Amino acid sequence: MDCAEEVAILRREIGPIAGGDANLAFDILRGKMTVLPSGLSISPQSVIQAVGRTGMRAEAWADEMPAVDTDFWQRRGRTTLTAISGLFLVLGFLVHAVSSGGFLRALGSEGMGPLSSVPLLSRLCYAVGIAAGVRYVLPKAWSAVKSLRPDMNFLMTLAVAGAIGIGEWFEAATVAFLFAVSLALESWSVGRARRAVEALMATAPPSVRVRDENGSEREISPSDVLIGQRFVVRPGERIALDGNVLQGKSDVSQAPITGESLPVFKEKGSPVFAGTVNGAGSLEVEATKLAGNTTLAQIIRMVGEGQSRRAPTEQWVDRFARIYTPAILAAAVLVAIVPPLATDQSWADWFYRALVLLVIGCPCALVISTPVSIVAALASAAGHGVLVKGGAHLEDAARLRALALDKTGTLTVGKPEVVSVVPLNGHSERELLETIGALELPSGHPLALAVVSYVRSRGIAPQPADHFQDVSGKGATASLNGKQYWLGSHRFLEERGQETAEVHAQLEALSNSGRTVVVVGNEEHVCGFIALADSLRPRVQAVLNAIRAYGIEHIVMLTGDNQGTAERIGNEAGISEVRAELLPGDKVDAIDELVRQYGYVAMVGDGINDAPAMGRATLAIAMGAAGSDTAIEAADVALMSDDLGKVAWLIGHSRRSVSIIRQNVTLALAVKGIFVALTFLGHAALWTAIAADAGVSLVVIFNALRLLKTGRL
Repeated sequence: MDCAEEVAILRREIGPIAGGDANLAFDILRGKMTVLPSGLSISPQSVIQAVGRTGMRAEAWADEMPAVDTDFWQRRGRTTLTAISGLFLVLGFLVHAVSSGGFLRALGSEGMGPLSSVPLLSRLCYAVGIAAGVRYVLPKAWSAVKSLRPDMNFLMTLAVAGAIGIGEWFEAATVAFLFAVSLALESWSVGRARRAVEALMATAPPSVRVRDENGSEREISPSDVLIGQRFVVRPGERIALDGNVLQGKSDVSQAPITGESLPVFKEKGSPVFAGTVNGAGSLEVEATKLAGNTTLAQIIRMVGEGQSRRAPTEQWVDRFARIYTPAILAAAVLVAIVPPLATDQSWADWFYRALVLLVIGCPCALVISTPVSIVAALASAAGHGVLVKGGAHLEDAARLRALALDKTGTLTVGKPEVVSVVPLNGHSERELLETIGALELPSGHPLALAVVSYVRSRGIAPQPADHFQDVSGKGATASLNGKQYWLGSHRFLEERGQETAEVHAQLEALSNSGRTVVVVGNEEHVCGFIALADSLRPRVQAVLNAIRAYGIEHIVMLTGDNQGTAERIGNEAGISEVRAELLPGDKVDAIDELVRQYGYVAMVGDGINDAPAMGRATLAIAMGAAGSDTAIEAADVALMSDDLGKVAWLIGHSRRSVSIIRQNVTLALAVKGIFVALTFLGHAALWTAIAADAGVSLVVIFNALRLLKTGRL
């Protein structure tokens, strides 16, 4: 299965027994058709038999089977037969030219109509060329006849048979060869996109070095590794499974998964992905996902599934072709019959023109113009760490007029960082950090982890405090060097009655500017406080400016955080509209309002609370690397890195893809229109018509494949 026309044939044949073609999904890259569950009872054998009736062959899918057939004839059969068709076309023409006294006589002095004579040896050569050229066309043409649904395979077969019938052996062989070339080109173009995805599949190593409890190591298949097992990754090796680092430090190249150009530093607790490349350090990793569920496996699966979700343009082309092909067939019949009957003109002349109309009317270039572009665009996006779950979503991204962004984890890093340290009442900054580090050390709260990390970064090794006690929702108490200390929020300070007017004013100012404050004190006074904030992601302003440059009219931040924090982040990011303190339902209402106003709206988020709003947006984009599984599942697009710049890249890539699709469709229709006019005027020949069609097919294919080389932002 290499092309959209074959998919259309399978939909017509398998759809009725599967309960409708909506129950069929196709992965052109891996030649895979999936019959989705329905109320009908259907066996694999009945599906295989139904596929056989179309002239194609099928076998039951197994996850371990190769993505591409290993049999030579299955891999090279089309190319071999196309080469044979071309070879015997040339041999037949040369024999004909020698026998008839020149190349012009072999071509036919009139350029149209039956030749006076074709030598027997030339006919035999032409016949072999024709047979090789139509080998893959005839079974599908016969299927079209039986189903009374003419397609391009039927049109080509009819044109070849008609040319033979009027003695145009050279024309017939040329049509068969050039049509075979166009089909081979389409198969090759899909192969290019297929190899782009297979390059991802090949990034996962075939074995993994697991470490037992006693410390011994052995190599096994990644599919045999269970969640929780430990495996070792040596310097320079590819990582076989998703997991978390238990021991070791190293820089890891994540380009195959996230599209990041620079290696990412990994240490204890850091996540790693299957298919990424370890740097100079050795790592011991705990597996967190089975081989079939790794991020790499999900990428490959999503790219395959994405092709079954057809873009609006692709659906339009399919509908157009269903009407267009019978119309061309009817027009050819009228051209062959009406003029000779009405004007007493030559039947052979108009029959020949009807054959030319059949050839140029073949919708091959038109039909392949969209799916090849979509497949190339999806494969390219996956290579850049952007998973688009279907052609429809690719086109939606090109139509966006408004963008809604979550704050935490999307615009910001999602982790609090210390931004200021304020010692009070005679305490030095080092004393305050030693005290707060000791009190926060036992806690696993994100704020505590950020404080301890900052303390250590200043060269201070905090010592655990004694008698640590958590005060639920407020703070904690502990003793240090025999003295009682406490830490907590502004509210905890107020409850203890140790707040002064000056401290109150400072804390209120920090709170209003979006800072979170941790206050430290003892029984006598306030020792000081530390302010923390979630920092903006790098290059956010530049990214948002790039998004606006693509014509996005409105950008809004939607967050459940407090108004002060939201406004600070909005100001830093350059976002004028900020909606804060929103519940998940409020975000849904905000998205509904934007959709009513702008039509095409994208929602970018990373958390469970973003999923409802993402589901209501025209396009849902998940920050995949750190995002929740719920958000990724609800998304139409998953960004495999925490780089907001991928959103701008996606919009540009989508618009370029849609532009190329429109170019291809317009070119295919324009060339057909020109040759239809030339046919009626008597200035087109069979071989020029098929050469034009094959040429347009070649142009649209190479134009589409330009999407595989789309650059980075």
